[in-house]
Amino acid sequence: MIAEDSRPLPFFVYGTLRPGEGNHDLFLRGRTAAEEPGRLEDAVLYDGPGYPYVVEGPGGEVRGELVTARPEAYENLLADLDRLEEYAPGDPRNLYVRVARDVVRADGTAVAAWVYLAAPRVAARLRSAGTRIEGGDWLTRR
Repeated sequence: MIAEDSRPLPFFVYGTLRPGEGNHDLFLRGRTAAEEPGRLEDAVLYDGPGYPYVVEGPGGEVRGELVTARPEAYENLLADLDRLEEYAPGDPRNLYVRVARDVVRADGTAVAAWVYLAAPRVAARLRSAGTRIEGGDWLTRR
């Protein structure tokens, strides 16, 4: 049986892993079976420091891509993305937590996907003093 924290779900990417951004080619090229637009509802996107962060909250929306890994690449991709996001299950020093959330496809259907959200202490700091990216799209921040 697969542990819940590693079940094979697609990934919702909203920042540096999106097509055209620096980490897309480094981590995703050749390892995906599909990439399609998606959106995470009831979430807010913040700019850094250093990286984009999603914080859950009513009324917001974050735009990104829903990425489905090739089956043979899934396990290694999951481990690589956890390392990239400096996520270790249960570690209080995490900047992000990986959680399963429903992501809405362009056709309006929802699918469960892994999302890296700001860890609780980071989320609290962002809510009080973070720079929100209006419209929830990292690609429009410039």
